[in-house]
Amino acid sequence: MMKKILFYDNKNIISKSLKLSRIEKNMTQGALAAKMQTMGVNIDQQMISRIESNDRFVTDYELVCFCKALGVSIQDIIKDSPEFREN
Repeated sequence: MMKKILFYDNKNIISKSLKLSRIEKNMTQGALAAKMQTMGVNIDQQMISRIESNDRFVTDYELVCFCKALGVSIQDIIKDSPEFREN
């Protein structure tokens, strides 16, 4: 059995900021998934929904591609995470 890895009870630290960034860009989950797929990332709308509800892990390459697709920096997408706020 594989051990579940959580960070402060989270499966990812970008769930809220990913959703906010996507909404600010007037993009649906489906549109974001389609944009990600053009970058070679195998992801669909349901997977993005699970990430935004903190029910799915995010890989490093997905993080980079989310940032590219939304036109935000990695710092922007993790800035609201209390674990990574700058002092």
